[in-house]
Order: sequence, then structure tokens, then C-alpha cells
Amino acid sequence: MNTRFIIHGGNPLRGELRIFGSKNTASKMMIASLLTEEECVIENVPFSGEIEITRELCEGVGSRITIDPSHICVIQTPQILTSRVPELSRKNRIPILAMGPLLHRAKTAEVPLLGGDLIGPRPIDMHLDAMAKMGVRIERRDHSYFAEAEKIRGADISLLFPSVGATENIILTATRAKGETIIRNAAVEPEILNLCAMLGAMGASIRVNEKKRIIRITGVERMAGTHWRVMPDRNEIVSFAVAALATGGDIFIPEIERGSLEAFLEKVTEIGAHFEEREKGIRFWGTPPYLPTIIKTGPHPGFMTDWASPFAVLLTESRGESILHETIYEDRFGYVKDLRRMGAEIEVSDECLGEKQSLMEKRLPIKKRSAIEKRLPIVSPPPCRFSGKTFNHSARFKGPRPLSGAEIAMTDIRAGMAHIIAALAAKGESVISGIEHIDRGYERIDERLRELGAEIKRVES
Repeated sequence: MNTRFIIHGGNPLRGELRIFGSKNTASKMMIASLLTEEECVIENVPFSGEIEITRELCEGVGSRITIDPSHICVIQTPQILTSRVPELSRKNRIPILAMGPLLHRAKTAEVPLLGGDLIGPRPIDMHLDAMAKMGVRIERRDHSYFAEAEKIRGADISLLFPSVGATENIILTATRAKGETIIRNAAVEPEILNLCAMLGAMGASIRVNEKKRIIRITGVERMAGTHWRVMPDRNEIVSFAVAALATGGDIFIPEIERGSLEAFLEKVTEIGAHFEEREKGIRFWGTPPYLPTIIKTGPHPGFMTDWASPFAVLLTESRGESILHETIYEDRFGYVKDLRRMGAEIEVSDECLGEKQSLMEKRLPIKKRSAIEKRLPIVSPPPCRFSGKTFNHSARFKGPRPLSGAEIAMTDIRAGMAHIIAALAAKGESVISGIEHIDRGYERIDERLRELGAEIKRVES
């Protein structure tokens, strides 16, 4: 079946919008429930393709799961019926995170090879190296990784890069390991802290030093069930906020806080758009054209790589030259060709353009700068991992350039959101295919946009 979105652009998005739970956190919490035979209740679980894939995995190894219309997931795995994760309906990176819980419950684990969006390779060397240090023997097979361990032991692990996936994998494996595990240069994203808090409620002993990027886990014999709530999805917040700004709209998002959004909010202010905290939520509004900026993605508390694709549409609406420097994935500019076809002027380069002094640092007075630094205590960032290599990981935007509707094919979740935002801001009609990508990450995206005034419909043929 060929499912497409047909979007007529030009309508400012206005109104109030509820944000659902983070798919990235909810899926990891479902995996975490495999650590215990007791029942876990997880609130604010989104209805997305990612959750369906995780459900498929958990039920495949023995979980009993119900997810009701109020977004509450009840999951229990009294017994691991098989430690071999079956081939899933879609390749995904989630199975590698099940390795630790399955090893603790069944002594062996076999997981299919990594998959996910087409945004560049996602090597798991750091995952496998960490497992080996913790006493796990791993064999690469034709279509899977087979692991076994009689007893997993704690280890002192230094990550080459603060990888979210590797950090999560080590945490899940270390919770029931013998002794203490130390993760140095760990990822400390809010989603990881939310997962750690749930694990703590299950009985894990985890201490996090965010500023030093050190996580210490003292293993426990057993874990208990718990009742926990998934944090709001930061990617949803940013995507809808950017969509409002790109269309000259005005939206209010309740039940969110600025703490996990600082890097995004700074850029909103810097380009001349607006946000306002009120009533336990944040209002976003603005009118293009905006001011230019320089964005360099990075681990939290920096600007998230997942925010860059949607934000790129705002850069096409900014006066002058803007720069987007991607430092997490080496191949995340697949959407650029489509924005060009819609009228954007974008040059992609293998230079590290974001290493330049940011425009914010040039414009803001020292007092204001120091206030931002206090809110965002970023240790001096490491040099770009792609420096001196041939990956096209920087883009130069020249604007403003009016966008026109076009036929577009999505290639991954975040590029898909950039496509939708561009179509909402463009003149005329856009037809977008490949929307299974966006359905994996955003619940009922078309219905929710219509509630804000967008002219978007889902067509199946």
C-alpha cells in the first residue's frame, strides 16, 4: 500500500498541543522491565511504530503486554521463554539493548544485527567492548550476535564518545552485575536520567555526575517491578515549535519545562523568534524572516542532532548566511536535496564549519553570555569527530528563500519532519511518501497538525 501525505502550505499553526512521552525513553523502559519477573506499569507511552517494534521484541521472549488508550503500558515477563530475539518486522537498533537483561535472566542472548534509519552507520564496537570488559563472551554470526555469560561483573569503562546507545546498554547490563561499574565520558541526556530514575525505583543503585559525565552503578541481586512515567518527547516539542515558527504561527505546549530544552531555546531567541514560559508550559511564536545563526550539534547539553533537520527549515527562512554543523552522524543531510528542489539555497561541505565562533557569542553582552553558561554548564566540547575526513557533515544556508511545494520521499524520521515542516511553510501543494518513517516516531502527526490549522491529509492507494 502506498501511503502519502498531501499538504497545502501557507497556514500558520495556532493553538494548544499535548506532547506524548519520549519514544526513545519508553522503548528503553520496556526493555528495562525484562530485568525483573514482576509487573511494571509505564505511563505516557506513545502510540508509535518504535513502541510496536519494542513490544514485538518483548513478547517474542516471553513478555505479557497491554497498552490501553490512556497511554499506559503494563508489562510483565515472569519467565524468559527464549533468549533468542526473533527477527522483527522491521530492522531496529533496540535488540542490542536487550542483551544485558536477557543474559541476567537466561545466561545467553542472541540478538539480530543492528538496523534503524538511513543516517549513516551505527557501529556497536563500544557496546561489544564494554560487554567484553564485563565478562560477556560474544560471537558474531551470519545474522546475529550470540552472547553468553555465567556471571556478569562490574567494570571501569571509558567511552571514546558519549554514545547514548552504549551508555544505555552498559547501564542495563550493570544493574544486576556483580560489583561496581563506572562509565566515564557517559551520555547524560535527560532521557537517560529518566531511565536511570525508573531503574532506581526498581531497586538499582545508580549515581550520576552530569558535569563530569560519570555514571556509577553498583549491581544488585534482583530487581522489582515499578510504576513510572515517561518524560515528554523533546523531539516532538522542538518539531512542533519549529513548525509553528516556520509558518508564522503561535502555539502553546503544556506540561513541559525548559530544563531539557536550553540549547534549542537559545537558538529560538538568537534567530529573533520568541518563547514564553507560563502555566507550566511554553508558548512559541514568531514571523519569518529570521536572523542567521550557527548551529553545531553535540551530546547533551548541546544542540541535539535530532533537532537539526527540523530547524534547518528555519535557516532557509533566515536573512543572510547560516551554518549547520553535524558532529554526531556523518550522513544526515539526505533531506537537503529536497529542500533545494523546493527553492532553498544550501551548500553541503566536508569542512567543520561550526568550529567558527558562533554568532551568539559575537552579539550577546558578556553578562548575558555568562548567564547562559550558568544554565548550560557545557565542558569545552571535543573537536569534531569528522575533522579531516570526507564526510559531508556541514551545510551553509543562504536566505531567505521562498519554498514551493514538491513531491518528496522521506528517508528517516527527522528528515521526514523537515519535509513536513517545509511543506507546511511552502506555497502550493506537496506530496510526501515514505511516511512509515514519521509514523515510527510521531503519533498521529497528521491529525495533530490539522488540529493546529494545517491542511494535511493522509491518502492510501
